[in-house]
Parts: sequence; structure tokens; C-alpha cells
Amino acid sequence: MHALIVVAHPDPASLTHAVAAQVAAGVALSGGGHSSEIADLAAEGFDPRFGIDDVAVHLRTASPPADVLAEQARIDRADALALVYPVYWWSMPALLKGWIDRVFTNGWAYDESTESGLVKRLRRLPVHLVAIGGANLRTYARHGYFGAMKTQIDHGIFDYCGARVVTSELLLESPDRIAPSRLDAAQAIGRGLFTAPPQRAVAA
Repeated sequence: MHALIVVAHPDPASLTHAVAAQVAAGVALSGGGHSSEIADLAAEGFDPRFGIDDVAVHLRTASPPADVLAEQARIDRADALALVYPVYWWSMPALLKGWIDRVFTNGWAYDESTESGLVKRLRRLPVHLVAIGGANLRTYARHGYFGAMKTQIDHGIFDYCGARVVTSELLLESPDRIAPSRLDAAQAIGRGLFTAPPQRAVAA
């Protein structure tokens, strides 16, 4: 089976990239001949801006442009989708949100019309969310941030399209930036990518 690991961070030396690499390593070490591909949105120069052409795609008056079709094809080839990203202002970065805005189109991720209502088209796709936060778990819990993120992302995006969120993990950054425990957790996620039960937030 094949996993698409999407990473959204401009710095290749970041903890986010280290975590994504360990998720991929875990997939390779899991046995069964599983494979993975890392989609580095920043390095690839993906344009996250939702423009007038994207509005036309949403209204089904135009076909998706080549860059969107290429991303949809990558997802179609995958048996699982993993998103690895830093938490910016208690959500995902604009680069990753724009990727979802543009790629998860009406007619591909879902069908919405006044005649048939909503048809969820990504029911086959298991999703694994790996967020890297800069605050401690107590802060997330006290203010309800992690619950709000799950409502917005797990439910608001993926449930709307029918994709099942299998892993929703919060890895918290420590002063040494690339802490072994975070990388170990990332590799464990990769090892269980096709078999893991839903996961919970972990403390720093």
C-alpha cells in the first residue's frame, strides 16, 4: 500500500520535516512492502491562493487547472493520506489550508447540488493528521484548542468529504527542537499507518 505524506513548512531543517521523514521511515519499516511519497508543498512551490479560476471550478463551470489535477492524482494513487504541519494560530498553515481549498474540489472530494444534496466522495481514504505545536498540552487542554482544531479539521474538512480520520496526533515541540520522543512517536505513526487505531494527543 502507498501513503502520501504532505508536509507544509518552509524550512527543510524544521521539526515538521523531521517528523514527516520519520513517518515515511516508519512506513518503510512496517513490512508488507508499503511505500510512501513526501509532498513538500513549500519546496514544490504549490500556489495556495484560491482565485477566480478556483471559484469557477467550485461552481463546476470550469475544469481544475493542471496543478490541482496533479495533486488530486497523487491522492488518488495513495491508500492513505498523512498531513504533517506546524500549528499556526491554533490551526494549520495557510499553505496547507490553501492546498485543501484548491485540491478538495466540488466534483472530486464531494458533490454538492440542490438536486442530490451532498455526496461524500473520499470515503475510501484514511487520513492521518500529525500537528506539531509549540505550547504545552496543558495550554491546549485549558483553552480547548485541540478540541477546536479537531472540530475544524477532522470534522469540518475530512468528515465533510467522507474521509475517515484514523490518527489525530498533537506532538509538542521541546527546547531542543528535534526531541527523540517526538521522532519516535512519528515513526510509530508511520509503522501503524495502515493498521493503527485512532490516536490521542501526547504530552510534551
